Amino acid sequence: MADPNTDPYGCIGFAPNPDGSITRVVEAPRTPAGSNPFHLSKDLPINQSKGTFARIFVPRQAFDSPATRKLPLIIYFHGGGFVVSAVDSSCYDSLHTTIAAGIPAVVISIEYRRAPEHRLPAAYDDGEEGLRWVKSCQDEWVTKYADPTNSFLMGTSAGGNLVYHVGLRAAAAAAAECGDDLKPLQIKGLILHHPFFGGTNRSGSELRLVNDKVIPLCVSDLMWKLCLPIGVDRDHEYCNPTAGIEPGHFDAIRAVGWKILITGYHGDPLVDRQIELAEKLEENGVAVTGKFEEGGCHACDLSDPLRASVLLSYLKEFVESAINS
Repeated sequence: MADPNTDPYGCIGFAPNPDGSITRVVEAPRTPAGSNPFHLSKDLPINQSKGTFARIFVPRQAFDSPATRKLPLIIYFHGGGFVVSAVDSSCYDSLHTTIAAGIPAVVISIEYRRAPEHRLPAAYDDGEEGLRWVKSCQDEWVTKYADPTNSFLMGTSAGGNLVYHVGLRAAAAAAAECGDDLKPLQIKGLILHHPFFGGTNRSGSELRLVNDKVIPLCVSDLMWKLCLPIGVDRDHEYCNPTAGIEPGHFDAIRAVGWKILITGYHGDPLVDRQIELAEKLEENGVAVTGKFEEGGCHACDLSDPLRASVLLSYLKEFVESAINS
């Protein structure tokens, strides 16, 4: 792996080209859809012209012991700084298993286009299109096992950022008098798992963990350079969600009554920005829960079983509370 301080492009598997484009030299390992002892999964196309698709995960117990009560629906978005990874990246397989089998829930993981080939807001647009695809999906796995009235949006890292922005869009539509919402989907909450945010001025955790081994500052800066619209800086609302908050910014979220869970670790350079957003949401009357553990690193619960069990306990508690409230 390249030294991020001397070759941040190489650190994420890219080679820069003279015209400003990139060549993808290395891609993360991928796992095909299929089955394991915990769940079954399959892929369905969303928009073939964009190459977007969904992978549906159903816990095996739903097939083996069909219940009369349908399962919560988790609509999930992967991470990767908007520039790397995909729905079928192997690093997310354990998280899909944790969510599907552990809650239990039906998980629909939505692919979105990556930057720099498709800069923001392309990923947000694809996320919104994915929600509308889910609401109309007539696949038997969805109609038979998932309860659309108990739906949640969840995303890891860049996916958490996407959930925040797509959630604001969806809440505004759901709250509008015109009724242009996502029915039969009824979203109960948003789950921002180690969300990827930034800003022009360095936070305390960014300065403290500038050379972090998982997401050093030079790498996160490069990801923002590659994914933000050309000509804007890191204080753009896509990157820094607290920079453009104005009165009424969260009115729609409050109106629809959605709850928000934000999780993170103090060993993550991004944690101060995650905490700041949680505080801003709370100040504006949004029902938000922040779970920030000591130690750890960015997205550590994707690979650490003990930390994954902590995450699962938070997810179960949040989902059950939102459904029963």
